[in-house]
Amino acid sequence: MCGIVGYIGHRKAYPIVINGLKRLEYRGYDSAGVAIANGSMNVIKKQGKVIELENEAKNHNTHGTICIGHTRWATHGEPSDRNSHPHASNSGKIVLIHNGIIENYDTIKAELIGRGYVFHSDTDTEVLVNLIEDIKIKNDISIGRAVQLALTQIIGAYAIAVYDTDRKEELVVAKLGSPLAIGIGENFSEYFIGSDASPFIEYTKNAIYLEDGEMAVIKPNEEIKVRKIQDGTITESYIQELELNLEQIEKGGYDHFMIKEIHEQPEAVADTLRGKVNLKDSKISISGIRDNIERFKNANRIIIVGCGTSWHAGLVAEYLFEDLARIPVEVEYGSEFRYRNPIITEKDIVIAISQSGETADTLAAIKMAKEKGAFVYGVCNVVGSTIARETDAGTYTHAGPEIGVASTKAFTTQITVLAMMAIKLGQENGALSKSRVKELLKDLQEIPKKIEETLKSEEAIKEIAKVYKDSPNFLYLGRGYNFPSALEGALKLKEISYIHAEGYPAAEMKHGPIALIDEKMPVVVIATKKGYYEKILSNVQELKARKGKIIAVVNKGDTAIRAIADHCIEMPQVAEELSTIISTIPLQLLSYHIAIMRGCNVDQPRNLAKSVTVE
Repeated sequence: MCGIVGYIGHRKAYPIVINGLKRLEYRGYDSAGVAIANGSMNVIKKQGKVIELENEAKNHNTHGTICIGHTRWATHGEPSDRNSHPHASNSGKIVLIHNGIIENYDTIKAELIGRGYVFHSDTDTEVLVNLIEDIKIKNDISIGRAVQLALTQIIGAYAIAVYDTDRKEELVVAKLGSPLAIGIGENFSEYFIGSDASPFIEYTKNAIYLEDGEMAVIKPNEEIKVRKIQDGTITESYIQELELNLEQIEKGGYDHFMIKEIHEQPEAVADTLRGKVNLKDSKISISGIRDNIERFKNANRIIIVGCGTSWHAGLVAEYLFEDLARIPVEVEYGSEFRYRNPIITEKDIVIAISQSGETADTLAAIKMAKEKGAFVYGVCNVVGSTIARETDAGTYTHAGPEIGVASTKAFTTQITVLAMMAIKLGQENGALSKSRVKELLKDLQEIPKKIEETLKSEEAIKEIAKVYKDSPNFLYLGRGYNFPSALEGALKLKEISYIHAEGYPAAEMKHGPIALIDEKMPVVVIATKKGYYEKILSNVQELKARKGKIIAVVNKGDTAIRAIADHCIEMPQVAEELSTIISTIPLQLLSYHIAIMRGCNVDQPRNLAKSVTVE
C-alpha cells in the first residue's frame, strides 16, 4: 500500500524522488521520507503528507545523484517521524524502504535483540534492514548477496530498495507480492524505481516490472541483470514500453483527481469499447474470450473475485452473465475466498477483477484457483500489473490512470468490459437472439454520450449536497441491476465524506432498515423505468409514509416518483442491463460534493490507500 521511489544516475536525485512521492501519495500519506547519498547518508523523514517532508528538507543538504523515498500507509506502528521510512541499520550504513508486511518480524527481532541490536521504531521494516546488516557482517559479503540471503528467511510481502554506503554506486531492489517497476534510462545510464511507473514517466518510456521472487543490483551505465532470490540465477527480463503519459497523471485544471476522473468517464468507456464492438456485423471482439471460447462454453460456473468497488462490479456481472449468457455465477470477496476452503474444479472459470492489478487478496485467490486447476481470467486496468501477468487470459479496461483513492472510472469501465463479455458469451452459446445482441450493442455504443448527458446534472446535485452535507447517516436502495449501484453509492459516501451509509436491495428495507426511517434520514433511491419500477415506487411510498427524505435517481420524464420524492436527479433511459453504468454517475457526484462541502480530502481519504497490496 505504501509508495516507494528511487533514482540512481547522473541527475540530481532528490527533485526526481520528491516529485515521484507526490505522484504516489495516493498509495499512502501517513508519513514520508527520503535518504540521499551525498558522501554520507542523509535521511530526512516526517509524519504527514509529502509537503511536510518537502518543507523539512529545506533545512537539509539534498544534493546527490542517488536517492530513495517512501510515502507510508501505516501497518506496524502508528504514523510518526520515528516509524517513517527509510529505516537505517544500527551502523547507519544501510538504509531501506519497504512496501509490504514482514509476517515473521517478531521472531527475527527477538533473535537480533539477543545479538545486541537496538530498535528505534515499531516497524517490521527496521527488523529487515538490521537482518540484512547482520547477515552482511557475519558472512563478509556484498549488500546484494546479503539482501538475497535475508529475503530467504522472510515470510510476507515486500517491494524494497536498499542502499549501502559501502557500495556507493548501486541500489538493490527486490519484490514478492508488492509491485515494483524499474525505469531504464538511455543506454542504461540511469535507473528509476517506483511502485508504479508514474514517478518517472517524463524521463523514460522503458521499464521492467519485477516478477515475484526476483531482485536486481542496479548500477548506472551497466545493463540490469534480474535474478531469482531463491538461487541467484539470472532470469530473462522483458523491457516494456510504457503507455502512460504525463498529462494523464496531472489534474488538468480540475480541483481534484476524483472529479477529473468522474468527468473522464465518457472518454474512458469509449476507450474500453474501442475496437471491440462492431455494430454493423453485431459482433464483439475480445481476444481473451475468442481464444478460450471452449473453456467458457464448457464451464460449470463462473466464480468472480474482487474487493471493494471491484466486488460491486462483480455483483453486476453476476446479473449480466446469468441473464444474458445463462451461466451460473458466484461472487466472492477476495479477502474471504481462500480462507473458507472453497470447492473449485477444472471446469470452473475464475474472473479476477482489480483496478490496479496488484490487490493482494485477489492475487492470493488467483494463485489458489490456479493450483486447483481452474481457468483464471483477469479484468484490470494497469498494463503489465501482477494480475495481468498471473492470469491465463484477460481484458484491460483501458480507463487510464486512476489516481483518486475512491474508484470511479475504474468501476464503470469494469462493468463495460463485463457486459461485453456477457453479450459475447450469450451470443456464442445461443442464449441471445441476433436482434437482442444488436439492441444491446447499440445501447453500449451510446453509453459514453449518455454519461455526458448525466454529468450535466452536476449543478442540481450540488444543491442537493448542500441540504444533506451534515446528515450523519444515509441509506441507498436499488433493485436488480441497480442494487450493486446502491452498494457502490454508499461506499463512495463512506470513503470520502466519513458519513455512515448503507446500501440495500429495496425490498429488504422492510426486513430491518425501515426502522431507521424518520424525517432526518436521507434515502437515495435508484428508480429507473426499466428496473422493477412499480416495486420501487411502492418502496418510495413506504419511505414517504414514514417521513423519510427521498433523493431519487430517475429517468427523464418520470412523473410518478417525482411527485413523491423530495429531490430528483435525472438520467437518460438505457437498457436495464447497462443501467448501472449510468446510475452510478449521480451517486459519485453526490458523494464528491458532500465531501468537499464537509472539508474532506477526497483524493486522499483518511485511513485509505488506492492499491491494497497487503492483507
